[in-house]
Amino acid sequence: MVGLVIVSHSYKIAEGIKDLTDQIAAAHKGIVCAGGMEDKSIGTDATRIMEAVKKADDGDGVVLLADLGSGVMSAETAIELLEDENIDVRLADAPIVEGAIAAAVSAVCGSGIDEVIKQAEATRTVKKVV
Repeated sequence: MVGLVIVSHSYKIAEGIKDLTDQIAAAHKGIVCAGGMEDKSIGTDATRIMEAVKKADDGDGVVLLADLGSGVMSAETAIELLEDENIDVRLADAPIVEGAIAAAVSAVCGSGIDEVIKQAEATRTVKKVV
């Protein structure tokens, strides 16, 4: 199953998003948080993201969902540092909450990494209020 890594500057935000995805896609066991710094302070760390990717990977690839600018940069750095690890890891251009839920549902339904990313990125245009 395609793994997911939630990258947020906030440990609490990442854990909260994981809680939501666990409720909606309970059978998915490869959703891992990389929120905040090691001491749970605000920030992002490419090394923590790399460790999360390795934990989330079961051979089907891993999709990263990040919150803000430097979170995206840290995720991109982690991807570069993982080049020799033989893990198909990609960053979705999606809102972190909606994208994570769509990606988790898609992954738990057995979709491949391309479809998981497509579903996450499709949430960019979903209207919340009509």
